[in-house]
Amino acid sequence: MPGDDSAHCRPGPGAGTLGLMHYDEHEHVIEVTDLRRVYGGGFEAVRGISFSVARGEIFALLGTNGAGKTSTVELLEGLAAPAGGRVRVLGHDPCRERAAVRPRTGVMLQEGGFPAELTVAETARMWAGCMSGARPEAEVLELVGLAQRHGVRVKQLSGGERRRLDLALALLGDPEVLFLDEPTTGLDAEGRRDTWELVRSLRDAGTTVLLTTHYLEEAEGLADRLAILHEGRIAAAGTPAEVTAGRPSRMAFELPDGYFLGDLPPLADLGVCAHESDGRVVRLQTTQLQRTATGVLTWAARTGVELRGLDVRSASLEEAFLGIAREQAQGVAA
Repeated sequence: MPGDDSAHCRPGPGAGTLGLMHYDEHEHVIEVTDLRRVYGGGFEAVRGISFSVARGEIFALLGTNGAGKTSTVELLEGLAAPAGGRVRVLGHDPCRERAAVRPRTGVMLQEGGFPAELTVAETARMWAGCMSGARPEAEVLELVGLAQRHGVRVKQLSGGERRRLDLALALLGDPEVLFLDEPTTGLDAEGRRDTWELVRSLRDAGTTVLLTTHYLEEAEGLADRLAILHEGRIAAAGTPAEVTAGRPSRMAFELPDGYFLGDLPPLADLGVCAHESDGRVVRLQTTQLQRTATGVLTWAARTGVELRGLDVRSASLEEAFLGIAREQAQGVAA
């Protein structure tokens, strides 16, 4: 890639005998160890990250703009060699041993460059001609909801339809590993949900999926595990439940006339770790949601108080993400 100080991939030892190499399908399909990427001028976009992805798993890479998501995915796709560390996809170095990896992977970039004058079907047919064992074009266009648009020129497609075409081309080779970079950008709510269902069905059929996304709801609903990147490092990793587990849950309600925050039982006894009130509207944060909710509702029942606008919810991935970003920023400032 331009500006990357390690952009050129050279065949490594044994690259000519890749067919003799053995890969245990039960091992991790993607293995990343102390991975680094440095661009021209010395900018370190990826700063020693490590993670693995199992076969048939959906793994999400999250992070703010500039966190290193796309830089990491490009290394996994074999588009550049790392400045340091090690990456293996299906048991191979995806850059030096590209011939062993590329036919078994599908890639959906953030933005595809399609010839504007070709139709949807012609674009898929052209792409299929560049690979062996491609699935029928009509089949993948049906999968992504473009079957009825097969005769439409690419320049006439909406932004969301172009993203669907991107996905269709990534699926043409029936990949074992699928890389999805912001797969639902530009899609409407229905299109996003349809894509989620398709990705889940691919996972259930054994495809390993690594995706980046800015939609935290998408990561929370799709990913089996995830990692949150911040300034080139992994700030948190695990299942969505594990990442959100240490974050406070919330409870909010409005007290009736004549009642105020001080009328509640002692907040410490309720397990509340933070609170605020605006007149009679009370917002509580707690790491012991059941204890807090039980205490507040028991008090309300005992005193005959109706809690209007009652809202009780566990911590979300969005709250965890924003909390991590704030903590990292405060750490840098300190």
